[in-house]
Amino acid sequence: MAEKKTAEKKTETAKKTEVKKTEVSKKTEVSRLKKYYKDNVIPQMEKHFNYTNINQVPKLVKIIINAGIGDAKDNAKSFQIAVEELKQISGQSPIITKAKKSVANFKLREGMSIGAKVTLRDNRMYEFMDKLISIALPRVRDFRGVNQNSFDGRGNYTMGVREQLIFPEIVYDQVEKTRGYDITFVTTAKTDEEAKQLLQLMGMPFRA
Repeated sequence: MAEKKTAEKKTETAKKTEVKKTEVSKKTEVSRLKKYYKDNVIPQMEKHFNYTNINQVPKLVKIIINAGIGDAKDNAKSFQIAVEELKQISGQSPIITKAKKSVANFKLREGMSIGAKVTLRDNRMYEFMDKLISIALPRVRDFRGVNQNSFDGRGNYTMGVREQLIFPEIVYDQVEKTRGYDITFVTTAKTDEEAKQLLQLMGMPFRA
């Protein structure tokens, strides 16, 4: 009996060790787009802008996905569904955004939940961008590219997505309502020209 318990304990320990190894492996695994940036984008950026130091080369710092869910502020179930969809798409739990002040005309009270936001960094950031440009955007009907004039003058780019259905994680039959997102790409670029070149080399399909 004691031997059986010892054997079960060893098996359980082995399983836990295997799970931990898998989790560590996932964390240390480099995304395809991150590797592409290091191997291809950096050399091309250095050549194009004549950087003398590799640290001068702009890089993507974070991607912020914003979802406005104000229309569902009085419906807890609908609000939660929208938050869950953003979580599925981004692979990260969103932060609930709240109204900063009351607006009587919109029946809005200060502190009321009106949206959700996710900030992606490192591997998750690269994986999301890879999915966006390789799978999601090509699914947009009559897609001709994204607007190239949506830079903010400080090297950051914001684009809009009209519906969550373009993302592979979303099941059409389970969608309660189509919702759009604002997606901001924050870079270390000092000019919009550098930021545009960076995103373009990484695969962003700008409209001609």
